Amino acid sequence: MIRINVTSVYVDDQDKALAFYTDKLGFTKKTDVPAGEYRWLTVVSPAAPDGVELLLEPDGHPAARPFKEALVADGIPLTQFAVDDVYAEVERLTALGVVFTQDAIDFGPAVTAVLDDTCGNLIQLATIKK
Repeated sequence: MIRINVTSVYVDDQDKALAFYTDKLGFTKKTDVPAGEYRWLTVVSPAAPDGVELLLEPDGHPAARPFKEALVADGIPLTQFAVDDVYAEVERLTALGVVFTQDAIDFGPAVTAVLDDTCGNLIQLATIKK
């Protein structure tokens, strides 16, 4: 059986990304290992410390930055994170200075919001209704 172990977001600065993803979003640093001029730097949800790791991957590849810029220009989130209550997360994160490009919107089966991760990405938060 195949399962997801690590997924990535391309970031323009690993230290800035680590601070944002831990201090603002609440993830926990899992791995920080030198890898050439960069690091293998991952974070995890404290709710699932042995779950899927998010690699804060440098956007040094020539295709990475134009890809990110095109997504942001079109308002398309790079990825989505699940939350129990989008409205509460928007309130909590706004109080921490996080900028949202889309406030919480109820789409019926889901409520979503989109934030700027300060590292060149838009990230969608979603609560799927049951």
